[in-house]
Amino acid sequence: MQETQLANQLSHPIFEVIRDAVQNERVFVIGGFVRDLLLGRPCKDIDIVIEGSGIELAEKIAEKVNATKVSVFKNFGTAMIKLKDGYEIEFVGARKESYDRNSRKPTVENGTIEDDQKRRDFRINALAISLNKATYGDLVDPFGGVTDLKNKLIKTPLEPGVTYSDDPLRMMRAIRFASQLGFNIHHTSLSAIRENKERISIISQERITSELNKIILSNVPSIGFKLLYNTGLLDIIFPEMVALYGVEFIDGKGHKDNFYHTLEVLDNIAPNTDNLWLRWAAIMHDIAKPPTKRFDKKVGWTFHSHEVVGSKMVKPVFKRMKLPLDSSMQYVRKLVFLHLRPIALTNPNTKDAAYRRMLFEAGEDIDDLLKLCRADITSKNENKVQRYLQKFDKVEERIIEIEENDRIRNWQPPISGEIIMKTFGIKPCYEVGKIKSDIKDAILEGTIKNDFDEAFEYMVSLGDKLGLKVV
Repeated sequence: MQETQLANQLSHPIFEVIRDAVQNERVFVIGGFVRDLLLGRPCKDIDIVIEGSGIELAEKIAEKVNATKVSVFKNFGTAMIKLKDGYEIEFVGARKESYDRNSRKPTVENGTIEDDQKRRDFRINALAISLNKATYGDLVDPFGGVTDLKNKLIKTPLEPGVTYSDDPLRMMRAIRFASQLGFNIHHTSLSAIRENKERISIISQERITSELNKIILSNVPSIGFKLLYNTGLLDIIFPEMVALYGVEFIDGKGHKDNFYHTLEVLDNIAPNTDNLWLRWAAIMHDIAKPPTKRFDKKVGWTFHSHEVVGSKMVKPVFKRMKLPLDSSMQYVRKLVFLHLRPIALTNPNTKDAAYRRMLFEAGEDIDDLLKLCRADITSKNENKVQRYLQKFDKVEERIIEIEENDRIRNWQPPISGEIIMKTFGIKPCYEVGKIKSDIKDAILEGTIKNDFDEAFEYMVSLGDKLGLKVV
C-alpha cells in the first residue's frame, strides 16, 4: 500500500488537527484503528501515541475541536476526548514496559514509538501511521503486521511465551481476534497459550469475562470456543461447558456430543441476533445435560429435567463470571427453563391450552424463545433438520393465531386479588390466591374466554364452591 493511499484514508478531520498541532515530537495513530483501516472495517476508537505527553496533547486538541471534556487518567498517563460524531480519541505517551511474574501490571517508563510497538500484543496491532507533517501517512510496520493481515494470521511481536506470560489476558485476546476476524493463530502462539494457560489465574474475572463476551458476540463464536477448548483455557474459565464434551456409549447406544451441539446452536443463532443474553441462553440451554445424564436399557440415554436443573445453574455461573445478576440473568434463566416447550408443540395432537401456557410463561420473550428453539434444531442429517424446521414453521403460525385471538402475551388475568376481596368482603387469604389461580388456569385451558365479564361470573361460581358469598 502506497503512502499517499494511507494518507488519503485518514479521512477523519481529527488527524489533520493533530498534524497541525504537533511541532517537534513524533506522533502516530496506532493499533486497532490502523488494523481495521487496512481491513476496511469500521472503527470509532482511535489511539494516538506521542513521544511526549499524551495528556498535554489531548488538552491541546480538545481546545482546537471544542471538546467539552477531557478525561484524564494520570496514573496511566493517558487522556481521552469524545467527539460529537461518536469517535473516541485516546492519547498516550510512548512507553516501554517490564513485567513482574506475579502481576500483569507492568513497570512503565517513557520510550520511543519503537518501544511502544514492541509492547503491543500482536503484530497486526503494532501497526502505526505517522501524523507528522513531513511523514504524514507513512506506515510504520516493524514486525510485518501487513503481511499477517494478508495471511489472516495472529502472531506476537516478540517471543509468544514471553508475551503471554507477561500479560496472560493476551491469550484471551488472541482467541477473541481469531474469532472476530476469522484469522488463524500462529502455531507457536497456540503452543505458548497451552503452556501458559494456568497464568490466566492472575487476571481479574471481569477482564476475562469481557473478552469471553466479545467472543460470544463474534460472527462465528464457535471459532473462539474451539480454540478456548483446544488450548485448555475453557477448562479453567468455564468447566461446566467442558463437561458437555464427548460421547459415551453403552450397549452400542451413544448420545450426541453436547459440546459441539451447543456450538452449533450458538452459531445458528448468531446471524439472527446481536443480543448477548440470547446468545448466553444458547450456550446455557443444555448446560445441565452432564449432571442429568442417565442410561435406560429400553430408551437409551436420557437427560430428564435438564431444563429445570440448567435454569438453576445460570445464577451460579453468572455470579462466578461476574455477569449481571439482574434482569439479564433472569432472562437467560427463563429461556433455559422454557427451551423445550416450543419443540414439544410440534406434536400434531397438542391442544391450544399448551400454546396459551407457553405464551403466558414466555411473555414478551416469546420471539427470542422461538429463535433459540429454531437454532436448537440440529442434526448431521440435513433432511431431518428440514423436516423439523417445517414442523416448527407450523408451530409458529399457530402461536401467531392464538396470540391474535386470545391476547395472552404479557397478559394479566382480568380479575385481580383486590376485586376478589372486594366482591366477597374478605381479607388476603388462601381463598383469594386459589380463586385467582383457578381463573388464570381456566382462561389458559380455554374453559372461559379472556374477558372480564366471563371471568367475573366464573369467580362468583368459584367463591360459591368455597362457601363465599357476594357482598
